[in-house]
Amino acid sequence: MHDVASSPTRVGAVMADIRGRIASRRLAPGARLPSVRDFAEAMGVSKSTVVDAYERLVAEGAIASRRGSGFFVAGATRPLSLQSLRPDLDRAIDPLWMTRQNLTCGPDVLKPGWGLLPDSYMPDEAVQKALRDIARDPDPAGRLRYTSPLGLAPLREQISLHLGARGVAADPDSVLLTDSASHALDLLLRFLIEPGDTVLVDDPCYFNFLALLLSHRARVVSVPFGPEGVDVGALERVLAAERPRVYLTMAGPQNPIGATMSAATAHRVLGLVERHGVTVIEDDCFADFEEDATPRLAAADGFRRVVLVGGFSKTVSSAMRSGFVAARPDWIEGLIDLKLSTCHSGSHLSAQVTHRVLASGAYKRHVEALRGKLARDRALALGRLRTCGLSPLLEPRAGMYLWAELPGGLDSAAVARFALEEDVLLAPGGVFSASRTAAGWLRFNAAACADPRVFSVLARSIERAAAP
Repeated sequence: MHDVASSPTRVGAVMADIRGRIASRRLAPGARLPSVRDFAEAMGVSKSTVVDAYERLVAEGAIASRRGSGFFVAGATRPLSLQSLRPDLDRAIDPLWMTRQNLTCGPDVLKPGWGLLPDSYMPDEAVQKALRDIARDPDPAGRLRYTSPLGLAPLREQISLHLGARGVAADPDSVLLTDSASHALDLLLRFLIEPGDTVLVDDPCYFNFLALLLSHRARVVSVPFGPEGVDVGALERVLAAERPRVYLTMAGPQNPIGATMSAATAHRVLGLVERHGVTVIEDDCFADFEEDATPRLAAADGFRRVVLVGGFSKTVSSAMRSGFVAARPDWIEGLIDLKLSTCHSGSHLSAQVTHRVLASGAYKRHVEALRGKLARDRALALGRLRTCGLSPLLEPRAGMYLWAELPGGLDSAAVARFALEEDVLLAPGGVFSASRTAAGWLRFNAAACADPRVFSVLARSIERAAAP
């Protein structure tokens, strides 16, 4: 019997589920759909509802019916995209909108929302010296050949020492070099999850976390993250209800809000993930911005459940793609296989440059000077944001990022569109929020806010967004 009363809602739900499976390639072209009976039981609907949904999808051309055999996915393979995986995303401002704009906009565009430091803040002389030294080396291997699977040994030793100074004990053989921190995260997600697995992120979090998780077809859930770090009570509830495989987080200074985690919070987080059997990926890319190291989950955990990721694009060079994973030795072997199968070998040249810069006295002087510059930048930018009517969430102790709320419940995406018309690229809060609850916020890079035009354009964009 046809369940007329519930049909519109339930038929639509079945159709949406099938479309989602096709878009994410869980059902490839030519794949047989579940039988009507099996799918009805799985969805908790009547068989007539499934038949109705299948027939409508046949009419759309999404699936095909074969007499005596069932229903099959129709059509040719379509490329995956964030939009196909998350059709509710705003295509104009999605998790990769910032990256697209920053890599394609012209040199006259101001970028107070971008995540890199100005060129003048980077240790370019140290990078040039490293390149000259490598060029003069009579052995061309470092310039022309692949490196070992783990990566350049002297850089791994340097990273081991670097981590040890922050209380994280990692043997050089437990450090795997990658082409960037993003590459490290990609390898770890390949290693730890399958499509459909649940991954927990902070809310807000770095927008590329969300893009990576979408590309891995993970189910993303989130937990609030504020001035004191992650909301531990909410974390406990989410872990119990959602049972994620992985928790992807930043200890601090967190991107985008700049908060750092206290020792008490770190202790409670580790207890919760241990109790619920969750693996933690801890992104530590901003560690060198801190004068006094704040707690790291990896330091207290000893790499039993925590994996640490880092990189040097923020403090050495974004052009020299160099990152790493620090993990338990038995996991390193599996990650090596994934690295070899996806990129064969890392960049030996980038690793050599990074090692030479880190091992020089110039790097220590560079980061010390950088911390002072950023402290001044943060103070100046905070005052200017308040003058424009924005309310910063907190005054970070370290790093470059400021997280500020727009007045009057304005939509940051609308403000960002108006600002871009005047060649100022802002970072709307929605791209950082898995729960889509940060629409009224903007992220600012304090080091990129020196030009007064940033705030004059921001003020005009706020006025335009507020206009009836």
